[in-house]
Parts: sequence; C-alpha cells; structure tokens
Amino acid sequence: MKKSIIRVATDVGGTFTDLVCFKTDGETGKHSIVTAKTDTTPPDFETGVLNVLEKGQIDPSEVDFLAHGTTVVINSITERKGVKVGLITTKGFRDSLEIARGNRPDFFNLNYQKPVPFVPRYLRRELPGRMSYQGEESEPLDMSSLPSILDDFKSDGVAAVAICFLHSYANFTHEEIVMKEVKNLWPEVAVVSSHQITREWREYERTSTTVLSAYVQPAAEKYLRQLAAGLSEKGFKGSPYIMQSNCGVDSLEAVSRVPITMVESGPASGFWGAAELGKLINEPNVIALDIGGTTAKCSLIENGKVKIMTNYWIEKDGKSAGYPIMVPVVDLVEIGNGGGSIAWVDEFNKLHVGPQSAGAIPGPAAYGKGGDEATTTDANLKLGRINKDYFCGGSIKADMKSTESSLERVGKGLRVSATEAARGIIRIANNNMINALKLVSLNRGFDPRDFVLVAFGGGGGMHAVALAQELGAKKVVIPAAASVFSAWGMMMSDLRRDYFITHLADLVEGAGNNIELAFSEVESQAIAQFKSEGIKKINIKFTRYGNFRYKNQEHTTEVQLSNSAISDQQIIKIEAEFHKTYEHEYTYRLDMPVELVGIHVVATSEVGKLTMKEMKNRGVLEKAARKGEREVDYALEGIHLAKLYDGEKLQPGMEFNGPAIIEDSGSTTVVHPENHVYIDGYSNIHIEL
Repeated sequence: MKKSIIRVATDVGGTFTDLVCFKTDGETGKHSIVTAKTDTTPPDFETGVLNVLEKGQIDPSEVDFLAHGTTVVINSITERKGVKVGLITTKGFRDSLEIARGNRPDFFNLNYQKPVPFVPRYLRRELPGRMSYQGEESEPLDMSSLPSILDDFKSDGVAAVAICFLHSYANFTHEEIVMKEVKNLWPEVAVVSSHQITREWREYERTSTTVLSAYVQPAAEKYLRQLAAGLSEKGFKGSPYIMQSNCGVDSLEAVSRVPITMVESGPASGFWGAAELGKLINEPNVIALDIGGTTAKCSLIENGKVKIMTNYWIEKDGKSAGYPIMVPVVDLVEIGNGGGSIAWVDEFNKLHVGPQSAGAIPGPAAYGKGGDEATTTDANLKLGRINKDYFCGGSIKADMKSTESSLERVGKGLRVSATEAARGIIRIANNNMINALKLVSLNRGFDPRDFVLVAFGGGGGMHAVALAQELGAKKVVIPAAASVFSAWGMMMSDLRRDYFITHLADLVEGAGNNIELAFSEVESQAIAQFKSEGIKKINIKFTRYGNFRYKNQEHTTEVQLSNSAISDQQIIKIEAEFHKTYEHEYTYRLDMPVELVGIHVVATSEVGKLTMKEMKNRGVLEKAARKGEREVDYALEGIHLAKLYDGEKLQPGMEFNGPAIIEDSGSTTVVHPENHVYIDGYSNIHIEL
C-alpha cells in the first residue's frame, strides 16, 4: 500500500492563486492539510499555479489527483481580451446578435443602448440552408460561398470561427458539415459549433454562447495546454481535472474543446464544497455565501443538491441587458460587495458601498499602495474587527494613517466622525448582502430558519454572524481553511457532464415511451463519450430532470425524475410533482395541461475525490488557542472586549462564547456577544446564534 495519497486543488483568481493539498495516510486514513497563496500571474497564469505548488512545497511527481479552477475565461470576456471572431449562420439570421431580446433593464430609459455584439456585422456571414424546429431539412445546405467567406475572415485577422444555424438543436447535420469543411479549408483556425455546447432552443442565446466560446477558445486552449506541459515538466504523471461551472470537474481534453464551460468555475467549486460540507455535518440545507475582495456571491442548497441552470448572463445590471451564456452554471446571485468595495457619498449625502472596488492595486487605503478611498476593509480595521498588527496574516503592515484619513473624508460628507462612518459602512455592506441572500431564499419560497449559513472566502467570517442574525438562519458555519475553500470544493467534485436537450411533449396518455426514448438516447451518448475516455459504464451514474411548464407559458420549472423507465403511469406522478414544485416556487398552481419542454441528464463518475475523516477530541482546552483580548466595535451591538483566538490552533472539541475574534493567515471570523462557538471533528467553526 502506498504510504500516502496526495490530492491537490489550485484556484486561479483575479488577484491570488490558491492551493489546498490533502495528504491522506494510507494506513491510518488521517489527513494533513497544506494551504498556500501566491500572486496570480497574467497572462501566463500557469506560472502562478507552479509557483503556488512550490510555495506549498508540493512535489508534482507525488500528486495522485489534481483539480484546477480558473477565472481565465470570465476575465477574458469582461476585459475584452479574446480573439477576433467570425460568425457563420443561417441565411436571414446574421442580425440575431444585434436584435437580441427586448429585456431592457430600465424600460423608461430613452437613452438605453443595447450591448455591443462581440462580432461586428461585417464579420457575420450567412449560408443558405435550413432545418425545421422538428429537425427536418426544409432547404438544402449550400456551401458554395464558404471559401470566399473564409478568405474574407483570413484577410480581416479572424482567429476563431463560430457556427450557429437555425434549429440546429434539433438537427445539427448542417453544422457538422460546415465545421468539417472549415477545418479542411483552414486547419489552423479555431472552430466552435453551437451543438458542441448546447442542444436547447432560443436562437439569440445559442448564438451568443457560441460566439463567446469561440472568443475565448484560443487563449483558454493555449493556457490549458501550457498548464499541462508545465505540470508534466515538474513531474506530474497524470492529467489535471478542470473545474466547470456545473459544480463538476472534467478532463482537460474535454474542457479544451468547449472552454466556455469554465466561465464560473471558481464560484461553482465553492458552492459545491458547501453542499458537500453540509452533508458531512448533517446539515443538507445550506445557504452558501462567498465574500471576496470585489464581490459577494450566494447560492441556496436544498437537501444537499446544488441547482444548475442554463439561463446565465454576464455583465447584466441596471443599465445593461448583458450577454447570455447558455451553459450549465450553478444558480447564484452576485453583487459588487467585497472587502475592497469603495464607500462613497452621493449628492444627496447618502452613503453607498460598492459596486466599485479598489481591487488589489492600489487596494484599500490600509494597503499603503496609494489607495485613498475608504473600503469595507478599512472600516473593519477602524472598528478593531481586523487586527492591524496581523493584517493579511502579517504580510502587510496596515497603513492606519491612510485608513483614518479615508474614513474622515467619508464622515465629512455625512457630517459624522470617522468611527461613525466606519459603522455606517459595515451596516450598508451587510444590508447589501442581506438583500442578495433574500433573493436566493425568501424570494424563492424558502424559510431561512431551515438553513445553515456557510460563509467562506477572505471576508466570509467577517460578516456572517450579523447576516445570519438578520436573516434568521439556524446557525453559521465557517469552514476550515475558509479563505481557500473554493479550492477544497474541487477535491470533493465528481467528473460531471450536463446534457440539456429541447424535447417537446404533452403530458398525456401515450407520451411515456417517447419521453423515455429521449432520455435513453442522451444516456447512451454520454456512455459512449465516457467510454472513449476509458471510463466504464458501471462507474457512470445518471440523474434525470425534466423542464416543464403549463401549456402556453413561456418559461419552465425543473423537476427531478426517478431513474426508472418513464411510463404512462409515471406521467401522472411527474405531473403531480410539477404542480407541487411550481406552487412552492410561485405560491399557486393552475388547473391547466402540462407539457415537457426539455430534458436534463446529469452524468457523473467518481474520479478519486477526497473522503474526509472526522477527528476526535484530544482533550485540548480552548485556552491553548487564546492569544489575548481586544476592544471590538460591533457596529450595532456596541464596543466589547473580545477574546482573540489563533484559528490555526483551534482543535476539534473546543468550545467558547462570544464576544470573540478568530484570526488566521487568510481570514478573520467575528463572533458576536452571546454567540456560542464549537469546533467540529473536521475543524469547521460552528457559531450558534
């Protein structure tokens, strides 16, 4: 038996690259954990990964499993650093990107302008040929103009070609033919077809997704190739698994073909980690909150299941309709509210926090890098919630003079002291996050009292208790190594692929066999794909979902189905479950016929994910982790003398009461007065309100 099993996860963020390494003793099953952070290294992001492995003293040649998440895709899109794309579509549909949807964020804004398409009109070209919505060819494909189109693309410096034809979700034969011919005529160009990404209807959304996938394809593919080569040079014998937006990992080869599936890989891994953590501590109902430097993200997990959807938009806000990306993404709400969020006073003397951020450079005023804007971090420092003598784990000396002056400027605009301004900043930041938490819970028919708030990221523990108290959650759980928790989530993930297929069927007698055939065909396709990659059928698990709606409605509600064959008798049960699910979400049900609009199959296979072992109480008292006291301003609860604890010395079985502050190198946890804290067998912090 091998002496130890080493599992590693790395997560490339906009500012830092994180590492979590679990070493499992082959004989005893005991775990030891290593965490590390280094600067992210754009544009050569793989260098940051190799650096963090070196910093964590991890020898790649000894690693058995390596999972990797990255913000490369989303950053390439938001920073407009992708390649020039040419679009080939059905005759008459070159303007679908321009027409978009009529979903104006502000209907009464007469100056509203639609988001600019990623492909200008002169690079959007058409080919004759058409499929019906039933997948029947109504007009043959004519490729006679394709060579001249590609010549034009070449002369204009196009580096990637996107192909999206009308109704190709029902029959993608034309796309396949054109894709093959493009590769034949122009082998060096990157080519992406819509059917490779999604088989759902909605032409604008499919076209947008295909274009954005092509936009990031060359850069993402190059990055993943260089990452694999760099790891190989360092001795890594396997192939890394890549985190996707659907809370699962996939092979590097598969993700390289369709890198747009990585668009939200960072948040996805954190929320999957929260779901797995909930199962470990016997709390399957979780509201997960990830607070970083720029944003706060949250998601609701019911009965241990993370909701996945394909109705995902980027850059959507009060002024922009954004861009749709029709790939499986964890259902989340994101707001511009993090540790670096800037506090500002408007012309009506009203205080705001975010969405603007100080970022990493210059960062909060306390960083001492030239930033003079007050941020949430500066407010926490001023109130003693963050230790100025242990700022950023001691790696940065807090510039308290700059913090003070930045808060004084905010206070001047409000005609209050710097201290009162800091309290106001914390209250507003908390209020912003409460609104986001309500969007994923109360607004969707869930009672927060039935849920545990799992908070992570660098700022999660700072605000979690105040948020949970306001929300009415059962309790707060701060995971072990909360600042790198997203990386931990990757090691808990299975290899996963989601198949969303548009399939129309009325839930009437005789429909069962047709629906079962649709599911069986998708599952057979998944088995064939996995088999080609060396994964046996016996190791593949399927979960079935159906997307249903009342007849003549526009949008659907997803219902989980059993894995048993769908018969007419099952149809009755499915319809009853739809009514129940619909009523839970919208508070009413209708006496109307129900129809199936699409099927959703989740195919998973375990690839060596981490199995946690609970540690026993070794009888060490909590005073062994205590390191002093400090006055802390709790904003709403006054100033209290709080006990200080070294988070890295906390051990299973320890208990204590608030007020208290728990500090480790990556995060700070604020425990309010009258809170009770205990450390579980997995070193997670439980805070009872």
